[in-house]
Amino acid sequence: MTHILILTGAGISAESGLGTFRDKDGLWTQYDLEEVATPEGFARNPALVHDFYNARRANCLEAQPNAAHAALARLQRAHKGHVTIVTQNVDDLHERAGAKDVIHMHGELQGALCAACDHRWPAPRVMSPDAPCPSCDTPSTRPDIVWFGEMPYRMEDIYTALGDADLFVAIGTSGNVYPAAGFVMEARAMGIATLELNLEPSDTASAFEDARFGPATQVVPAWVEELL
Repeated sequence: MTHILILTGAGISAESGLGTFRDKDGLWTQYDLEEVATPEGFARNPALVHDFYNARRANCLEAQPNAAHAALARLQRAHKGHVTIVTQNVDDLHERAGAKDVIHMHGELQGALCAACDHRWPAPRVMSPDAPCPSCDTPSTRPDIVWFGEMPYRMEDIYTALGDADLFVAIGTSGNVYPAAGFVMEARAMGIATLELNLEPSDTASAFEDARFGPATQVVPAWVEELL
């Protein structure tokens, strides 16, 4: 096995204290997604959007990588072939666990983006709508996050990696957010082996050839240990 492509979702960070969309009492349930996770919502009330992402950023900074993040970083280091990690998550826990060259298809909480000139820079801990862009000085600062209705980042790189992979593994994903939810079918169409590691079966579970269910901090390290 020379190339493993791993897709991670919110489930891998849940045990680090970062909530998933489905958490009954999580941060997401306190806000209307139409208001805080769309370009239209940002246009209507940028202060509300910044408040939401400032809270998420603070939550992320307080969180620590867990055993699942550490196991994937170990796999990258020890696997004789290549391991590509693509994440739907906007936290930096993969990197803090030691993973390299992680593809953040939905952006990053630690990034800022100018809506006027597309300049990017490291986000401060607290962002505000009137903060000027360091490049064009326009007060159009937004989180460098892919919102609903926007195109995910680095799709060409992801599909190139998928086409080169021998094994596609989805970890902690719900299987209901596209285009990531469609990766398993693309892999199957190309004859690539597929594996789901999840707390419970995802919406696309039937598309995977193999699956293991349980907490990410248990099933991911066990799978990595077996593989190595």
